[in-house]
Amino acid sequence: MRIPVIAIDNQPLMPTTPARARKWVASGKAVKRWSDCGQFYVQLTVEPSGYTIQDIVVGVDPGKKYSGIGVQSAKFTLYTAHLVLPFKTVRDRMDARRLMRRGRRGRRINRQQAFSKRAHRQKRFSNRRQSKLAPSIRANRQLELRIVSELCKLYPVNEIRYEYVRADVDLTSGRKKAKSGKGFSPVMVGQAWMLQQLEQFAPVVKIEGYQTASTRKHLNLAKNKADKSKAEFETHAVDGVAIAASHFVAFRKYHKTGEDGANWFGFVAITPAQFFGIRRPPYSRRQLHLMVPAHSGVRRKYGGSTTRHGFRKGDLVNSPKGIGYVSGDTEKQISVSDANWKRLGQISAKKVQLIRRSNGLIVA
Repeated sequence: MRIPVIAIDNQPLMPTTPARARKWVASGKAVKRWSDCGQFYVQLTVEPSGYTIQDIVVGVDPGKKYSGIGVQSAKFTLYTAHLVLPFKTVRDRMDARRLMRRGRRGRRINRQQAFSKRAHRQKRFSNRRQSKLAPSIRANRQLELRIVSELCKLYPVNEIRYEYVRADVDLTSGRKKAKSGKGFSPVMVGQAWMLQQLEQFAPVVKIEGYQTASTRKHLNLAKNKADKSKAEFETHAVDGVAIAASHFVAFRKYHKTGEDGANWFGFVAITPAQFFGIRRPPYSRRQLHLMVPAHSGVRRKYGGSTTRHGFRKGDLVNSPKGIGYVSGDTEKQISVSDANWKRLGQISAKKVQLIRRSNGLIVA
């Protein structure tokens, strides 16, 4: 295991051992820090002994509901994460928003009038444009991008490897679809947008799915294909590590005198590393318009990220029930939940102490 190190000017340096990091902190040469993605690191308070770096690669295995991320060097696995993507939540909320909008428009129309005199208007422009990035896919890619950006602040990343999915492949079964002749796919649009964003941090290399599988098999990494919802290394993070490791090892053809063949070349060591499960806080947003109009026009309190006691939903707090996240409130109490958003208890606001303000991520 290795601890990330950054310089005084926030420049990422090569990771160090936990023992050396402890000595630096004890002697005052470094201070403790925690990143938004849950990683512990140290920041030097003195000038580093050198700025020489080695190859460090971030591997991203994107998915529809879950994604895996791994950070790998030639000798160590530095970071692994399992992301729970907000695809289904965003889809459900977009559907609810559409239904509420239809209800509002339907209620304001006087159907006693002739159709030409009703409160309709013709469209002013066509909003059906190609290459539209769906909100659900955008939310997925933004969560992955958020974690990669945080990792690039901690490690001197020189390359990002991203698994590329073709439009003619079914994401659920992995089999090829029948060609429909359409060149537009929301998945492809999301990938193009993501690759463009990743280029701002480091050079990006696209990896095919078969390359990930062959590299994982070569490294003897087991994958759990039975239940991909489990937040464990073997579900998706293992693919992120395999994608990153493909920078150091490759299956290539070779030619010798009187001999032609192919074999694996290069070296990489897969070592134990910290594993994190990351998701967005699943609280509801404030709804300005409910499905059914409120009596006398006064809406009931529902959703929102604020509470009546100075805390925000998603804040990391310390309570008599343990450390958790603010998930709700009553008139005198704060609801505290664990990383799985299961309530630990409702506790008096006076007994809850703030540790860190919400950064939009829940890290287990």
